[in-house]
Amino acid sequence: MPYTLHPASETDVSYGIDTDSTEYLNDHVQSPDRWVMNFGPQHPATHTTLRLILELDGERVVRATPHIGFLHSGFEKLGEHHDYNQYVCTISRMDYVSPIVNDIAWHHAVEKLFDIDLTPRCKVVRTILCELGRIQNHLLCVGAAALDLGAFTGFLYGFNEREGIMDIIDYVSGQRFHPDYTRVGGMKNEIPDDATFVTMVKNFINGRMPRALNDIETLLNRNRIFVDRVQNVGTISHDDAIAWGLTGPLARACGVKRDLRKDEPYLCFEDNWDGQGASAVEFDVPIATGGDCLCRYHVRLEELKQSARIINQLIDNIPGGPMNVEVEGKLVQPSKDDVYNSIEGTIQQFELVMTNRGFDAPVGELYAAIESPNGELGYYIVADGDRCPWRVAVRPPSFIHFSTFAKMLEGHMLADFVAVLGSLNIIAAELDR
Repeated sequence: MPYTLHPASETDVSYGIDTDSTEYLNDHVQSPDRWVMNFGPQHPATHTTLRLILELDGERVVRATPHIGFLHSGFEKLGEHHDYNQYVCTISRMDYVSPIVNDIAWHHAVEKLFDIDLTPRCKVVRTILCELGRIQNHLLCVGAAALDLGAFTGFLYGFNEREGIMDIIDYVSGQRFHPDYTRVGGMKNEIPDDATFVTMVKNFINGRMPRALNDIETLLNRNRIFVDRVQNVGTISHDDAIAWGLTGPLARACGVKRDLRKDEPYLCFEDNWDGQGASAVEFDVPIATGGDCLCRYHVRLEELKQSARIINQLIDNIPGGPMNVEVEGKLVQPSKDDVYNSIEGTIQQFELVMTNRGFDAPVGELYAAIESPNGELGYYIVADGDRCPWRVAVRPPSFIHFSTFAKMLEGHMLADFVAVLGSLNIIAAELDR
């Protein structure tokens, strides 16, 4: 820690205080430079509706108390009233920076509950879209972190290229921002044209994205101002990262070697994903050891390159065959042609969407997670056999990471606030659920 703090009293505790009142400040050292400031929820540097109560000693942050914000979205409660397909339209609003990843994470858990094995074609398409979502998320995180520190051009380099991914998502799903593309056992619709999809993805991965990365690295990697603002700021150790439950780029920047794509593989990250002996996609997991804001920046940059590497292994090898599992299982919505032209398709469509019918879900509980851009994104589902889950709980990475903000910030300058917060990439919709 760059600053030695003197305790206000022997009983002073940084956590577990009642932040709705200021009584915990009564026994603090009275100093003309010690004062309390609200940071957020309206401050542009918070990006979202989160709020922090900062106790300052001059320009130093003595105490930081994070509040989860004011969205009051009720995402988890809505899961008890939406069926297993409808709920995807709700959870894509959580991490709204890369919505397609939320869709894939939710139905990954549901399909594990229903014991559904996806078709090889669906696995490849989901893997490609999930890695595009990772790129989409990291580009905004790196760009916004640069913007908060005054590098407006860096933000434009990252933000502009997200449009290429949105064009791809729009093409396959019909919606640019919230695709809601996955369904139980497959996808909402087939890719309109494989050749067009392949061309769009290749143009982005091998054309637009490398140029953007080169521009960002040229601008920031050896920029004296940027490096001084993020190096040795917001440091957390390897052991503390594990103790606090950090995952994703934040954990890997501290030297924690964990990535669910390697440790608990799914989709095309596991061997024999096609049932015919196909090998898992190859990629490296970037690890840093400094645990500061600069390490998080470099880890995310390398993950962008590794995601492109994963996509290039799959984009020319998209299997043929059906996108969805067989409809005979009565879990997959039939195609529109079947609905309009066969009595069986019409019956199955109504059996799944009518409120007095729906899914024949198993009775049980399950937790399943994927490696989202920010870390482990998991869903805990309790099913009672009804068309809707009995209980849904989410393990979002932002909620866990935000709890460590005080530990990373206390002792630093007030100006370091935006550097630390930008490196965490907190998405407020994952906080107050």
